[in-house]
Amino acid sequence: QVQLVESGGGLVQAGGSLRLSCAASGRTFSSYTMGWFRQATGKEREFVAAIGWGGSSTFYADSVKGRFTVSKDNAKNTMNLQMNSLRPEDTAVYYCAMHRGYKSLTRYYTRNEYDNWGQGTQVTVSS
Repeated sequence: QVQLVESGGGLVQAGGSLRLSCAASGRTFSSYTMGWFRQATGKEREFVAAIGWGGSSTFYADSVKGRFTVSKDNAKNTMNLQMNSLRPEDTAVYYCAMHRGYKSLTRYYTRNEYDNWGQGTQVTVSS
């Protein structure tokens, strides 16, 4: 049984930084692409970033490119999201997720390709 636990959310002023972490267990972490998604109040859950199973391939939504960095530590079964230059529009609940396919990047930007999700962590950016 896969378990994903996010941490690191909080309240920050615009322009500030936060680092989110996702701890995984229950599946060979090094064999699965991982993703970050977010959901603002009243909006659909949207793709933020993804990282391939080996940790060398990274992908970002246009809205966060150049400000967010995703990383993966397969030895520690953790994924991180470093968020810099935060904006009020980044306010949302952030979720980490594990891709359903073994060593797959298929539609990494689509939430339906992820079959395990964390409980989410709130990020609030004040103006």
